[in-house]
Amino acid sequence: MSGLRDGLTPLVGAKTAKALSSALGIETVGDLLRHYPRRYAERGELTDIAGLEVGEHATVMARIEHVSKRRMRSRHGTILEMTITDGHRRLSCAFFNQAWREKELRPGRTGLFAGKVNAFRNTLQLANPEYELIDPDADPSSVDSFLAEIIPVYPAAQGMPSWSIARAVQQVLATFEPGEDPLPGWLRERYHLVDLDTALRAVHRPESWAALETARQRLKWDEAIAIQLIFAQRRHSALSRPAPACPPKAGGVAEAFEARLPFELTAGQREVGAAIAADLSDEHPMNRLLQGEVGSGKTVVALRAMLQVVDAGRQAAMLAPTEVLAAQHARSLREMLGDLARAGELGAPEVATRVTLLTGSMSAKERKQSLLDAASGAAGIVVGTHALIQDTVSFADLGLVVVDEQHRFGVEQRDALRTRGADSTSPHVLVMTATPIPRTVAMSVYGDLEVSALRELPVGRSPIGTTVVPVAEKPAWLDRVWQRVTEEVRAGHQAYVVCPRIGDEPPSDRTDRRPPIAVLELAPELAEGPLAGLRVGVLHGRLPADEKDAVMRAFTAGELDVLVATTVIEVGVNVPNATAMVIMDADRFGVSQLHQLRGRVGRGDVPGVCLLVTEALDGTTTRQRLAAVESTLDGFELSRLDLELRREGDILGAAQSGRKSGLRLLSLLRDEDLIARARESAQRVVADDPDLAEHPGLARLVDDVVDAERAEYLEKA
Repeated sequence: MSGLRDGLTPLVGAKTAKALSSALGIETVGDLLRHYPRRYAERGELTDIAGLEVGEHATVMARIEHVSKRRMRSRHGTILEMTITDGHRRLSCAFFNQAWREKELRPGRTGLFAGKVNAFRNTLQLANPEYELIDPDADPSSVDSFLAEIIPVYPAAQGMPSWSIARAVQQVLATFEPGEDPLPGWLRERYHLVDLDTALRAVHRPESWAALETARQRLKWDEAIAIQLIFAQRRHSALSRPAPACPPKAGGVAEAFEARLPFELTAGQREVGAAIAADLSDEHPMNRLLQGEVGSGKTVVALRAMLQVVDAGRQAAMLAPTEVLAAQHARSLREMLGDLARAGELGAPEVATRVTLLTGSMSAKERKQSLLDAASGAAGIVVGTHALIQDTVSFADLGLVVVDEQHRFGVEQRDALRTRGADSTSPHVLVMTATPIPRTVAMSVYGDLEVSALRELPVGRSPIGTTVVPVAEKPAWLDRVWQRVTEEVRAGHQAYVVCPRIGDEPPSDRTDRRPPIAVLELAPELAEGPLAGLRVGVLHGRLPADEKDAVMRAFTAGELDVLVATTVIEVGVNVPNATAMVIMDADRFGVSQLHQLRGRVGRGDVPGVCLLVTEALDGTTTRQRLAAVESTLDGFELSRLDLELRREGDILGAAQSGRKSGLRLLSLLRDEDLIARARESAQRVVADDPDLAEHPGLARLVDDVVDAERAEYLEKA
């Protein structure tokens, strides 16, 4: 008999165990049995070819349509070329010097084909794929899971195809004994959940689609309750470190600011503002996410919250992802406050405060003064980048942290700010984002972020037309891109050209894909070539601060026609005369970044144009994502589309926690009700048993689904 924590070698053999470990990070029986099939196919049914990505290891069930053999021109030997189809799309396969396979790879035969997806002559191809053909005369009741009526297709890797995983699972299930079910009986009974043994067997070898769905529902609960238990424990422990209560104060700077506002707050701004004001008045730390499109007024909402904290005698810190944006935020806050930001200066109102900027590249004299302002409490509002959370920076009494574009900050950085409150308090936290991104949305469902949204469309914004430019298929379109930029400049406007790379980095070890287009390489090519005669500037994150500032000022003043830049311009940069944006290698950016970037144009009274240049091939998920950006300007809708196209990925942050993934079945989009029920159940358990001492099964489940590193990540996130 084998249990979930047993090793695999005695059960599947040393060779297979080693392959599972090196290819997929699978070490134990539990790892293997929780490596659920990605999808299922019925015998005779084909699986989709659409959505394959260059570079991924894919498995498809398809029918052989055509096979041919020819001699290779460039080297000795033969190449066997095969076309397979799912009935809608085709995929080419190539076998080098394996002509003997022609005997079994006959048109009309069906099988599973697995390999790394490459691009050859602008079409997708599997080179030397592994395959397992289905014998149409085989007995479906065979013990081989591959010949079952419902065939599992597993997430696979080089050297460990789906059918090899299926056979390893079959060997393990033959001796598997799960022991006591980790879910309490009362919970299984309340939600009509099958036991773990039944669920694991049915998810790998389902007798029917109904049995499979029942199994998946139970296993989703394992994932949901494990995550919710961690969050419930986190919320429970947070109560031991209260936040400073900052109730509104009559006659303070917040009231004075409101009286001076030159515009009427929207209904959404007032509603969200009231919720934040109530949170700040409490000793329970606020942890709120504020979502809203560019221009929807998030900054005003955040400033009102910061002023409420200042009126309570405490400080507020605002973190921005780049120095350019931090400087712009500081200027913007000072402009909105006017003389209310000039505390200590002659003629300043009695209720004024001070806004101080602190970044890593300030001069020694400026930095010393900013540090003094923060430490003494002279500055009610301190704006900066990650430099704000360095150990050398201290605050007199930090009551609120506002994090702009939170996905640009690491977990440790955000965590460091939470411990900066005075007298063992934890400052309130307000997170702002202009485009909900998968992890942000996920944490708002799985975690304890309260979510507020400003959904009003930006006032006075011009429409932005977005077009995908597929240069692999239509190379001549790139010439038209630069003509379009020239036309915009000739009409008196300006343009951005965005690249994914600066160009001064060490070369990558990867040889299977060309490096991303770089600012320092493209800018001179454009200035001497298609954009000759235009004034071309360069902006990236490694320029000295004064040089960055000078470039942005020159572009803002209209002294530059085209700015070739990295994503340093992604948020906060406001040049109304800029009407065109070209994003090179657009497939190298996420949906949220693309949406943010194009928000830099169309900010005046002239419509904007955004051109997404890509070599991604038609039919890939990457092209689907670019098409989604092309199709809508609604950031909330884009977030949802992105989640659907990404298959939600590993929302717990695989990059921070190695390869082990906690969530395989639970869907952010489709399982919100289940997650809500799991949250309620987890809170019930933790309220009575915070350390899960009386629920050892649940404690083991948390360990199995969420490893130690990931638990620490969640604690900080």
